[in-house]
Amino acid sequence: MYLLIGIFSRPLREKDIENARCDILPDPQRTFGSIPTLGEAFIIFKRDPYAHIPAVGGADIISSYLTARKSYSHSRELISEGYAKYKGGLFRVPENDRWNIIVSRPDHIEEVRKAPDNILSFSDFTNAEFFVKELMGPTLTENEYHIDLVRGSLTKNLSLLFDDLREEVMLAMEDNIPLTDDWTSVYVFPKMVEVVARASNRIFVGLPVCREPEFLQVNIDYTMDANANRDILIRLPIFLRPLVSKFLTTVPKSIARASKHLGPIIQERLNLIDEYGPDYPDKPVDYLSWLLDLATGDERRIPQLTNRILHINFAAIHTSSMSFTHALYHLAAEPHYLQPLREEIETVIDEEGWTKVAMTKMHKLDSFFRESQRYNGISLLTLSRIALKDFTFSDGTFIPKGSTISAATYSIHRDDEKYPDGEKFDGFRFARIRAQEGQNTSHQFVNTSADYVPFGHGKHACPGRFFAANELKVMMAYLILNYDVKMENEGVRPPNVAAALACIPDVTANVMFRRRRS
Repeated sequence: MYLLIGIFSRPLREKDIENARCDILPDPQRTFGSIPTLGEAFIIFKRDPYAHIPAVGGADIISSYLTARKSYSHSRELISEGYAKYKGGLFRVPENDRWNIIVSRPDHIEEVRKAPDNILSFSDFTNAEFFVKELMGPTLTENEYHIDLVRGSLTKNLSLLFDDLREEVMLAMEDNIPLTDDWTSVYVFPKMVEVVARASNRIFVGLPVCREPEFLQVNIDYTMDANANRDILIRLPIFLRPLVSKFLTTVPKSIARASKHLGPIIQERLNLIDEYGPDYPDKPVDYLSWLLDLATGDERRIPQLTNRILHINFAAIHTSSMSFTHALYHLAAEPHYLQPLREEIETVIDEEGWTKVAMTKMHKLDSFFRESQRYNGISLLTLSRIALKDFTFSDGTFIPKGSTISAATYSIHRDDEKYPDGEKFDGFRFARIRAQEGQNTSHQFVNTSADYVPFGHGKHACPGRFFAANELKVMMAYLILNYDVKMENEGVRPPNVAAALACIPDVTANVMFRRRRS
């Protein structure tokens, strides 16, 4: 569709018609004609940089606008339509403020994975998508060393930290799900949020802060507020977002609340470092210690360090609590999985004890989580990038600077050619594959590939997935060994809730628990 404005001082040429295109969706290459002199008319000239990529719902101004409006509640249908219609190629889906270019072919996914950060940027996408600078503070985007610590120190020390993680999970589960002899209905999602928050903060900041209700609540509130505020901002016109975000952000209040608990501990550790050096006696092994090891200048101040802790909680609580709830609903709706999982868990623990090594040997439990991530996931799209420079795929498809690119995660994972009966949940699907000769280490929960991308793929795959996998497995193993479980509406799993690109478990559902009887 073309929008022509004004009266021209010369006849309109055919070339003008070809070049004059104005989409409702802005993009970084939008250019406007020079401002005319008085008495002259003007035209908005722009060649559509995405004309070579098919669009779901139509590319003209009206169709793209209406499709974008529909995308918040129907993204799954739109992406599935594009995947089915343009399978093997790229397609684009309109969102409120952009076109999202969707890839699904393994070779395209591998090219996105391998592209240098200065061409296809994961950080720029994440910071923009979650409004990190606006809602969580600019220093988090300027120096992301707190993320590097998750990939490095946290992952490397999982064996050393495992006993603390296990203890906190068990105590938190007992506190949140009563061990009763009769069936008890539990509003489960907020309980799982609290268990994840406690267990994660046992590793992040240690005892006793990880059990202080107010500290846990501020981290949970920070996480929920950030997601709620993001949903508000993403629906607003771009020019309004900076202004509105100033009224939405809860960062100053959250830092003040959390600092009441973290401030004295941080100050004590800083004093010990100043007196004895970085390797002071009885130095705690936790995430806060690693932050202090790397922090310099203003980053050694209590507010800055507290905000890093809040931000890492945002990443951990939101994703892990949803992932666990997804899997729990499958278990409760299909309790026939309980006995084989119990047998495996008991056998492995008899041999290895409650250890990180034991978690790696629970193939059925690992498969159950991997299948839940395949079947549900927490996002319809992953592997998202912003093109900082023009990018061309090896097949010649051109992606202009400023574009957003994502992988069609949901559709890939439901593809029968990649996963037989892809629309069916099969908890032991991957355990059977691993039982085949030469496949023992393949298809683990944390493994990524071009056909399995819930964590992303490549160097920017979720850095916390190794920690999260151990946390979730300990939670589920403890639950399976100690509780019987079923849905309130027996045999019926609550349907997932679609919100924009998120795949959310029903956060209102109740699950029935009782003390294990067999």
